[in-house]
Amino acid sequence: MKQLMLGNKALARGLYEAGCSVVSSYPGTPSTEVTEEAAKYDEIYCEWAPNEKVAMEVAFGASLAGKRSFCGMKHVGLNVAADPLYTCSYTGVNAGFVICVADDPGMHSSQNEQDSRHHAIAAKVPMVEPADSQEAIDFTKLAYEMSEKFDTPVIIKMVTRVAHSQSIVNTVDRVVPPVVPYEKNIAKYVMMPGNAIRRHPIVEERTRKLIEYANDCPFNKVEMGDTELGIITSSTSYQYAKEVFGEKASILKLGLVNPLPDKLILDFAAKVDKLVIIEELDPIIENHCKVLGLTVTGKDILPMEGEFSQNLIAQKLGVEIGQVKSLGEPLPGRPPVMCAGCPHRGLFYTLSKNKCTVLGDIGCYTLGAVAPLSAMEMTLCMGASISSTHGFNKALGKESEGKTVAVIGDSTFMHSGMTGLANVAYNQSNSTIIILDNSITGMTGHQQNPTTGYNIKGDPAGKIDLEALCRAMGFERIRVVDPYNLAECDKAVKEELAADAPSIIISRRPCALLKYVKHSAPLKVATDKCVGCKACMKIGCPAISIKNGKACVDATLCVGCGVCQQMCKFDALQ
Repeated sequence: MKQLMLGNKALARGLYEAGCSVVSSYPGTPSTEVTEEAAKYDEIYCEWAPNEKVAMEVAFGASLAGKRSFCGMKHVGLNVAADPLYTCSYTGVNAGFVICVADDPGMHSSQNEQDSRHHAIAAKVPMVEPADSQEAIDFTKLAYEMSEKFDTPVIIKMVTRVAHSQSIVNTVDRVVPPVVPYEKNIAKYVMMPGNAIRRHPIVEERTRKLIEYANDCPFNKVEMGDTELGIITSSTSYQYAKEVFGEKASILKLGLVNPLPDKLILDFAAKVDKLVIIEELDPIIENHCKVLGLTVTGKDILPMEGEFSQNLIAQKLGVEIGQVKSLGEPLPGRPPVMCAGCPHRGLFYTLSKNKCTVLGDIGCYTLGAVAPLSAMEMTLCMGASISSTHGFNKALGKESEGKTVAVIGDSTFMHSGMTGLANVAYNQSNSTIIILDNSITGMTGHQQNPTTGYNIKGDPAGKIDLEALCRAMGFERIRVVDPYNLAECDKAVKEELAADAPSIIISRRPCALLKYVKHSAPLKVATDKCVGCKACMKIGCPAISIKNGKACVDATLCVGCGVCQQMCKFDALQ
């Protein structure tokens, strides 16, 4: 059946059609929808794992048991999962094992712009890269076949534009392969040094076979047009090249991006007069071509950073593509802000008012760094807030202990905050840790996590008690505050920073966007009482603005949280 399908949804469809049985992932834009869509198929067991490392180990275990498995993550998640990835390259698989990593050129929702092809090269595992939704289905099914044929995990690399764009696909029925019987094989699966050293030559031989496969495989294709210009490309860059050049160039589209072919590239190069490499981020295809002795144009004219586009490629290669559509006048700037009623706002206002040094983490609350709150001074990676605060306080001692806090969300805490907290408890720094418990994984679109009590399908599941967990880890000072209550937040922050002991503050209130949350009536401004002092503007709530010198509340946005009301000395917000 033909239908229009999102790239991530198509990849999930590929999992279904390929007979995948077990999916374990951690949400991360732009990969999240793959697992959410896979969970709609009752034939596939799906779960959110606490982090990407756990997800990959779960999927590897399912493969070991003899059923096709999958795990999905964004590019920085593959860093977390690198430990099992690099070693299961040595062990190989039993049933097919496919990993999806979604890169984010342009950093639409990420803290860096890394190119995941480096992981595939370093781990010596094959990587395929679809350029549209149909290829997302087809490549997924082929990836399972390749995984089982070459005894290897296979990575599918998506990028934001492929993951979040739609194109026509043709769907077919699900085919479930027979379960591969598990057989005890210590030499293959127990990676102690004596066994691992014998597996390495097997990995190298597999790579040589994969290079031969890459020279004539269904992932790579040649489209001959005008031979004055030859383009080697992949992923979205292929779509841009086709739109710019059409039949005015010959194109070698690479779908298997690791390992790269040699004979196929050399044969293609011999048929064209000039060779251009179009690839986003790092010059991996380009460097491979240079190693083969080819003269190419690539990063000498195309950028190393950011997303490409049709216009960019046309401009850099000196091609006219007709009338360029423009929006006319530039759109007004719209700085990112926390939602109206966000439970984090009151807490960050308190930290800002108390001039705290705030070391933060990855999540919606990272927006606490932007004006007017400007209440966060560091964000590195998942879980780093706690570990960094410990190091910060160990370095400065009393100079910082009374004014420095770590801020981390509930899902991020479960992902990689617990080990940092164990370090604080074990090595005893006088650190204050604030866990922002909004009862959901907010930033990636309301996914469940181990603290919510529900699984990926919304069914009741195991629920971790944060207070009991922190107490078990050695913390005696643990308190819960409502971030809508500014006086309560202020008292807690001051007392815990003053205490001569490590402490935990849990700021607990559900995300304002959760469907079950019942909001109060929106506030109104008594204009006769408002003096235009703009105190209410200090929290950066998008529902509040100033008109004609007076505060104004947008009733379509305000959820009646009352934070601004507590700040107004003139009782103008009612």
